[in-house]
Amino acid sequence: MNRRELKRYVSRVSGRWPLDRALLGGARVADLHGAGPQRERGQEYVVVLVSDAFDGVPWLERVYQAGSLWDADEMGARADVHCYTPPELERRVQRMRIVREAVSEGIDLLAADPPSAGSRSS
Repeated sequence: MNRRELKRYVSRVSGRWPLDRALLGGARVADLHGAGPQRERGQEYVVVLVSDAFDGVPWLERVYQAGSLWDADEMGARADVHCYTPPELERRVQRMRIVREAVSEGIDLLAADPPSAGSRSS
């Protein structure tokens, strides 16, 4: 996991929108948490970004812009990027397993020092 690039990604996104939360989930994070190899992997990276500043910005536009800032070459895979306002996130957590897992088991990218392998944060 390229932690330096993750910090740079959050910096690029927060340069456009002040972020309330930035969470990283997906198969690679599950690997860090000790998930077994015999499973459906799903997306390698799932990024959940939360900002009040997304209010009024069309959903596809925010996802496209935030997704275009992700460096797949540096990270080794593309990311499934989700951009929500806080109320939108509450609804998505209830309806979408991928978002719920990123919120409950993902890595907090806004933490001063993101957790290392094997630890969890929301």
